[in-house]
Amino acid sequence: MADTVSRGDVIAFRLGAHHLTERSSADGLLDAAGRCGVQNSPPGSALLALHARVRDVTQQRVADSVAEEKSLLQSWCMRGSPFYFPASDAPVFTTGVLPPTEEALRHFIPGVEPALEELGISLIEAVELTGAEIGGVLSGRRLAINELGAEVAERIARTLPKRRRGIWEEEGPYAPGQPLGEGVVHFCIRILSLQRVVCFAPRAGNEAPFVLVDEWLGQPIPHIDPDLARAELLRRYLRCYGPSTRGHFAAWAGIHARDTDPWWSPVEDELTQVEFGGTSWILAEDLDALRTAPMPKGVRLLPPRDPYTQMRDRETIVDHRYHRDIWKTVGEPGTVLTGGRITGTWRPRKSGRKLTITVTTFGRLPERDRKLLRNEAEQVAPLRGASSVDVEFDSG
Repeated sequence: MADTVSRGDVIAFRLGAHHLTERSSADGLLDAAGRCGVQNSPPGSALLALHARVRDVTQQRVADSVAEEKSLLQSWCMRGSPFYFPASDAPVFTTGVLPPTEEALRHFIPGVEPALEELGISLIEAVELTGAEIGGVLSGRRLAINELGAEVAERIARTLPKRRRGIWEEEGPYAPGQPLGEGVVHFCIRILSLQRVVCFAPRAGNEAPFVLVDEWLGQPIPHIDPDLARAELLRRYLRCYGPSTRGHFAAWAGIHARDTDPWWSPVEDELTQVEFGGTSWILAEDLDALRTAPMPKGVRLLPPRDPYTQMRDRETIVDHRYHRDIWKTVGEPGTVLTGGRITGTWRPRKSGRKLTITVTTFGRLPERDRKLLRNEAEQVAPLRGASSVDVEFDSG
């Protein structure tokens, strides 16, 4: 019979795995980023997520890790979103995310299928066409997605038979005035990110330019067996979000629930069942840690789409009545973590060098926690380019 675990045990275990029980030392930046990757949308959220986990995080330190040391890499990753992860862990967050079949790839980037049907080609063929041209376009350059997509699509058009070229150059459904083929190229660049061909360079203004991975890092990302990479991705997921299910893993990774076998099967012998709102799974080696994890103290201002709030069993960490306040389609707020519980949301507003943070609580917040949140806001301000900060409290 499977062990039954409590909600408190699960929360404490996950917070510890996410470095949210206690901030790690300053040299723990890469470890924190490598737990399960750190999403960087909206732009800047990864910096705040790392600050919540690691001491002495600054804009410059993270920028140097990306642009100078090249120890942090940013690329499209889970759910087709931009993530930071250690360059040394790149195979896990590229090859390990990449679905292995045509059908699973189409599930991973929904929206491309009608264009492929009209063109009469597979997604794998479209990716191969894009991969054949992207090196010639991007070598020695940094290009944002629209410019990169347009140049690659134009090159591909020259290689197509007359009838298919006509369809390729027709206006497509993805953006006004954008040729259908250019839209397909945008989808394919997501796959080429996972094939270790391209990644992001640091932002330039409002644009996130792509570069060739080999040129950016000075060497290729090592190839490892895809089965091993997918197995390691699942292990990292379960260490951060366990106990969990196939369906919740699929939603986190951005794949279809019926496509999980290539990730799940290689690790199945390492898993053990627990009862937590139904049958869930955890790495057997983590069972003791799950039972004994200490509940954290202190406060954090977590950014929108923080790794901790990306779990799919949201009711575990927040009462259902507050879900719409936190998880919005557009304009998500950050969340307030006090004593291991999500107790509200927060939004920043900047005027010149002054930052105002409005905290909306889900109930009464003790004065002790309000004081700690003001102290936390003082540390967040320079990460947002501000020299002073005010904190306003609002009851939801």
